[in-house]
Amino acid sequence: MDLTFNEEQEMIRKMVRDFAQKEVAPIAAEIDEKGVVPFENIKKMGQLGLLGLTVSEQYDGGGADVVSYAIAIEELSKACASTAIVMAVQNSLVCAGIEKFGTEEQKQKYLRPLARGEKIGAFALTEPGAGCDAAAVLTTAVLHEDVYTVNGTKHFITNGGFADTVIVLAMTDKAKRHRGMTALLVEKGMPGFAVGKEEHKMGIRGSNTCELVFDNVQVPAGNRLGEEGAGFKIAMTVLDAGRIGVAAQAVGIAQAAYESALTYSKQRVQFGQPICQFQAIQWMLADMATRIQAARLLVYSAALAKQSGLPYSKEASMAKLYASETAVWVADRAVQIHGGYGYMKEYSVERNYRDAKITEIYEGTSEVQRMVIARSILE
Repeated sequence: MDLTFNEEQEMIRKMVRDFAQKEVAPIAAEIDEKGVVPFENIKKMGQLGLLGLTVSEQYDGGGADVVSYAIAIEELSKACASTAIVMAVQNSLVCAGIEKFGTEEQKQKYLRPLARGEKIGAFALTEPGAGCDAAAVLTTAVLHEDVYTVNGTKHFITNGGFADTVIVLAMTDKAKRHRGMTALLVEKGMPGFAVGKEEHKMGIRGSNTCELVFDNVQVPAGNRLGEEGAGFKIAMTVLDAGRIGVAAQAVGIAQAAYESALTYSKQRVQFGQPICQFQAIQWMLADMATRIQAARLLVYSAALAKQSGLPYSKEASMAKLYASETAVWVADRAVQIHGGYGYMKEYSVERNYRDAKITEIYEGTSEVQRMVIARSILE
């Protein structure tokens, strides 16, 4: 496995790092404090090609490989996890789903503007009673004369409040459970489609997470993504890819917390010397650096597997499991190194600590990742 980055990957790292540090990092604390979406920076991400980074060039995307995508997510997350998740959802869950399973007409109509960053997408699977158990979805889609009538409620939908295109998973045949689930492309403005309650979250407060309500929404059969009954397969496929993005996000959050702790430990003087001179702090820093590097290598391993066309479900789950738990642990240690100051909002490790936790939950909890890994190794 070659972990030497090529010229294009290094160029993408530099571009994203420059943007993240100059445009994203300076307002990260503000958007977290106010709980507002950084629309101006989302627009800039579109102009830089980040919202369609992995989409084929023939559909106006960047045509970048999966490793480049992981690099970009890490760099953005290091500056602001809220901003990074917009890019991750757009690329991994929405664009990738349409490009892999959509018709040519759907790609022309929906994928092109998404890849250019002119439109924003969302992925609506989760419901109040359907989280880890995706087959428990209650939203229905009834077909009559080439039109699906969609009814139900989705919640915890990232980008849901301002998305132009939403991939909605609904039951077309409840008796078949997961084999009766179908994916539909629903557009903002369709009668009966409304944004419900916006969630107020512990972390990633600069991202939009809300409820979506479908009240007799009429969706043309031409907006069906893939075959009827293939929705569960589509969801599991894009979630596998999405886990690489979340793992990269976790690495970025961990790296930010570690760097803050390292800097602080060199500046903070106690008992007549910088606290980095104490073995207790040194060992924490050593463990933080080691775990982050191990997590990063797992992310690249999963990205390379996907990039090479190899099976990567287990690798993606391993990367997400380890990287997310590393992010939480590293952020916790970073707060501890900062002492009382780490508990205060003026220090970024407080935000890193809150942001890290969600990486253990969305795109499948740590428990789900262990189920996926165990199933794979026991086959």
